[in-house]
Amino acid sequence: MTFIQIVEMRSRNIDELRALYERWEQATEGTATLRRSILTQNRNDPHQVTIIAFFDSYEAAMQNSRLPETTALAGKAAALAEGPLAFHDLDVLDEHPGTTRVSP
Repeated sequence: MTFIQIVEMRSRNIDELRALYERWEQATEGTATLRRSILTQNRNDPHQVTIIAFFDSYEAAMQNSRLPETTALAGKAAALAEGPLAFHDLDVLDEHPGTTRVSP
């Protein structure tokens, strides 16, 4: 079952968060089980950051979490946060493709 983890945090160091993630990607090439991730910034509160991480399964996410590089990334990201990180662990029950709108 596909698994998504959402991490919410506040940070004024978004560029450093991006740099941390890029270094993590390089360090875990060939070992990470992350399939896709999205970094978002709230338009109404630019210090509110949300990371959406996609995995093939909960087990794959836990395997990824056990990587030493992931542990290091999490610690460094937490150090850049203003307050605690909020984690949401979600099993995908159903998924539908988006629709494509064609202009007349």
